[in-house]
Amino acid sequence: MTKLYLAIPCYNEEEVLRDSAQKLKTKYEQLMSDGKITYDSKIVFIDDGSKDSTWSIIESLHKENSIYEGIKLSRNRGHQNALLAGLMTLKDKADAVISIDADLQDDINAFDEMLRKYEDGCDVVYGVRSKRETDTFFKRFTAESFYKILNKLGAKVIFNHADFRLMSKRALQAFSLYKETNIFLRGMVPMVGFKYDIVKYERFERLAGESKYPLKKMLALAWEGVTSLSIKPIRMITWLGFIIFFISLIMIIYSLVAFFAGWTVSGWASLLCSVWAIGGLQLLAIGVIGEYIGKIYLEAKRRPRFIVEKYLGENDAL
Repeated sequence: MTKLYLAIPCYNEEEVLRDSAQKLKTKYEQLMSDGKITYDSKIVFIDDGSKDSTWSIIESLHKENSIYEGIKLSRNRGHQNALLAGLMTLKDKADAVISIDADLQDDINAFDEMLRKYEDGCDVVYGVRSKRETDTFFKRFTAESFYKILNKLGAKVIFNHADFRLMSKRALQAFSLYKETNIFLRGMVPMVGFKYDIVKYERFERLAGESKYPLKKMLALAWEGVTSLSIKPIRMITWLGFIIFFISLIMIIYSLVAFFAGWTVSGWASLLCSVWAIGGLQLLAIGVIGEYIGKIYLEAKRRPRFIVEKYLGENDAL
């Protein structure tokens, strides 16, 4: 049997937390009775500096039943760092860890298939959405485009996979060697290697509350993914610079021919367009390069990616 832990990042999830905890407990009891997981398997909630009563609920759940455990971060560090905190805290405690969001939009019944593939020798099992019918057209189009663009830029990610996955102890130990500050887990986990497989599932509507990933955060995550995993944007600027330089040579030759042929006119429109085009390109190039320099700056500081303030486990201390 597998000693299974769940890593569940939470941020202001008071509206769904108790309902999700009950559903997960019921699922765990079924898995235990079927002999798939051990009776000391745990459900662990990671509080990412919530401003509501999320941590109080986690403490209450832990007191009610020892199957629930909790990790409290010292402050809000964002979904990716909160999830990383859970994975790194639990890597030595379990045979395998499944990460899932607190709203349980991901199908918990996929646990069975994930565990089966783990028992068959897979160190990583990715939960992949079979369809996106619950999404709006805009979100579906932008999400699918994002995965395609990332792969085109050289960042190998699993199509339609977010952060619903199973990782073995061996995979987690290997993943702990990745020390970068700028993290994008769905692009970093495939770098670990080892045998992997996918499990397809249908994503549900959120039970209550609001999504913690509005458009602004989704765009920020997408940019983080691109700049954390690939340097192709800088290379694209280099090639764009060559193209602009080639065009400028043609324009210089044209200008000289026009001058000696007596075709010259005021030409203010073409000059104005050229100035704006070159100026815009330069600002864009500086901006992209600045993003990478900023990431180097953050990496050089070696600041901790997260700080665990409290751990509610068997000893109620970390």
